[in-house]
Amino acid sequence: MQAEQLKDLIVSSLEDVKAKDISVVDVRDRTSVTDFMVLASGTSSRHVKSLADSVVVDAKEKGVRIGSVEGGGGSDWILVDMGDVVVHVMLPATREFYDLERFWRDAPDVDAAGSE
Repeated sequence: MQAEQLKDLIVSSLEDVKAKDISVVDVRDRTSVTDFMVLASGTSSRHVKSLADSVVVDAKEKGVRIGSVEGGGGSDWILVDMGDVVVHVMLPATREFYDLERFWRDAPDVDAAGSE
């Protein structure tokens, strides 16, 4: 699956389970580590886990290999590494504290629908 398709699958999966403030950052011209970073917020630790689990299940159903999942139950931040796309699911306070978008401020933002 191409990076663009994977990004769209992830955003759709997050929307299906009511993720908040989904943000997609195109980092292809900034790093060789990944093509896109998808950030989303959950309303509780349980919701954060549910969001990450949904992304993993939906991706596996499409044959996508999951690199690793960091964080877990009761966590306020879960990272799902799918190679071309890295997903960060956090509680709002954690997301605000670490402000990952700030690190990529110069990278083009891509809205949830995938257009610049």
